[in-house]
Amino acid sequence: MASSSLLATHIGAGTGIGKTILTHTHPVGTMLPAWQHVFYWTARSCVEDRMKPSEEFHIPSLDGIRGLAALMVFLSHAALPNLIPGGFGVTIFFFLSGYLITTLLRREYASTGAISLRNFYLRRVYRILPPLYIVLATCVILDLAGVFNSDMSVRGVVAQAVQMTNYYIIAFGQGGLAPATSIMWSLAVEEHFYLLFPLALSLLYRRFDVHRIAGILLSVCGVVLLWRAFMVFAVGYGHDYTYFATDTRLDSLLYGCILGVWGNPALDRSERTPGKLTWLALLVISFAVLLLTFVIRSESFREVFRYSLQGIAMFSIFFCAVRFHHWPAFRWLESRPMRALGLISYTFYLVHVPCLELLKTYADLGKWSRTAVAFVLTVAVSTAMYYLVERRMAALRRRLHGRKKRALSISATTESGPATEVGKKLSLS
Repeated sequence: MASSSLLATHIGAGTGIGKTILTHTHPVGTMLPAWQHVFYWTARSCVEDRMKPSEEFHIPSLDGIRGLAALMVFLSHAALPNLIPGGFGVTIFFFLSGYLITTLLRREYASTGAISLRNFYLRRVYRILPPLYIVLATCVILDLAGVFNSDMSVRGVVAQAVQMTNYYIIAFGQGGLAPATSIMWSLAVEEHFYLLFPLALSLLYRRFDVHRIAGILLSVCGVVLLWRAFMVFAVGYGHDYTYFATDTRLDSLLYGCILGVWGNPALDRSERTPGKLTWLALLVISFAVLLLTFVIRSESFREVFRYSLQGIAMFSIFFCAVRFHHWPAFRWLESRPMRALGLISYTFYLVHVPCLELLKTYADLGKWSRTAVAFVLTVAVSTAMYYLVERRMAALRRRLHGRKKRALSISATTESGPATEVGKKLSLS
């Protein structure tokens, strides 16, 4: 299970990743394993395309974080459900989505004095909906052809088509949905959230400074925590509601939004920023808090407090991953395989469960053999979707709705000064 922040978290790569990958040349005739070829050519072609004048940007390490979250979800579903916290992979996607979207909207408002709702929703329609509906339609057709043989119903598929998968699951369970597509619940959460957030942020910017905006968003996170407590302790709801419902999960996105508004590691620089030792201490504390959320198995703790603690813990982790991406703890996130997986992580997330289910049904393989084959198959399908759908839809949007754009310079900094590879251009189309 994962998110679009999955959804909006797939804003894309830009000059930073492009320069890094293209300076590591691929020697002609070099014999590499097949998976390395897939990752190399996926990442290289994606980056070459995005080094052209474009509207997208890249922040070091975040492609790798996307890839890590996708990999966590995959391994949790494929082989290690009791060891790999796939649900936390979803929470990472939510936080990352909130951070990236808010960063884009913040830069747009700073540049133009407004946030264009039309352009925001056009970006989401062209970026998110085509892959989603293609996967949904394919699973429906395969089920009608007898490949899956599920209990799919018209009501369930319609709920998915109108972005109500999460509340359908709460009301009726996963029965009736198109087979292998229940993971679309997290995309529904994000779509609900982003129906209102750009407008709300625009109104907040007109009335308050960034400190007050961050305080207001944090207050909303507190309200969501109280709402979860009410639903669990007073109403008696459990995991099936608090995990899937937009009203109990929107704080996972809001914590990322807060980092985008205030103390943004890619945009803000302050002489009062803590030093290395302070950040290291905060990282240790943050990872300890995350570990605590995995170890404590009390149902009331997990359904009420877990998401809040994870959101707070990710502040320092994301800050350091962006600002100090050269640190050994984060450098591996910029490796070629992790970046390549991050670039295709949206469709990877959408298709990995159908691939797993098909192999479980029709391939007589052991758990780890099936996991390996499913990974290769998912990467192949995701790469094809990236080239045939995502890039073409992006080109179509630019052709139909293109306008003169002014590149926005990111004033991102590292601990020693302005970051040279945090992304040298940013625009919001």
